[in-house]
Amino acid sequence: MVRQPQLRWPIPEKLQQLAGVTIDKVSRRAKYLLLETELGSIVLHLGMSGSLRIQDESLAPTKHDHVDLVLQNGKMLRYNDPRRFGSWLWIDKGESLSLIDNLGPEPLSDEFCVEHIVQLAAKRRIAVKQFIMDNKVVVGVGNIYANESLFNAKIHPLRPANSLSYKEWQWLVEEIKQVLSNAIKQGGTTLNDFEQPDGKPGYFAQKLQVYGKAGQQCLVCKTEISQQMLGQRNTFWCEVCQPKEIV
Repeated sequence: MVRQPQLRWPIPEKLQQLAGVTIDKVSRRAKYLLLETELGSIVLHLGMSGSLRIQDESLAPTKHDHVDLVLQNGKMLRYNDPRRFGSWLWIDKGESLSLIDNLGPEPLSDEFCVEHIVQLAAKRRIAVKQFIMDNKVVVGVGNIYANESLFNAKIHPLRPANSLSYKEWQWLVEEIKQVLSNAIKQGGTTLNDFEQPDGKPGYFAQKLQVYGKAGQQCLVCKTEISQQMLGQRNTFWCEVCQPKEIV
């Protein structure tokens, strides 16, 4: 049942007409959730404020409950999205979707390695922080985790991507994987309204070293943490631990 078809993109009519179709598999690609059927796949993105809940089919909808995927067992998958930045899309069997096709490798996969990223960075003078947040380079490295990974690797976020040495990229790739793995174990990072499926917050915020700590002392060297807007995102670093000049 679709109550509000106007999300980030209009919900396709074909998706609204599905009935009696079996969901064979649930998978993920970057921030997209794929519900795979014999006819094709529903592609979900939660946007900034969207959430999915498994609830009883009889439960009355609230103001921002825009889509219900009703199941045969009396349950439903309910999509709530106050800002309506999320999306419900459809891919026919055997077809592709450019939003997914153009994505880089998953950060915790073997495909995301130093050889992959060094080759892409060779001619890129864009700031390294923006580079590792580019979904065409690697998916899943959000602003918080980019800041933290660069701090751990002792790399200044404003350095050009092509200025990093092979060893620096090797270290940064390792730190990205480690930071994301630790964040997953902690249930993510709650800053505003994020919560886990059980309603609990993500606890990785308690382990942040530079993100959101402008003006505070660096936990390593006691230097004041710096802050600057870069690509419309807050960027944090320590001038001593992350020197901008290559040493």
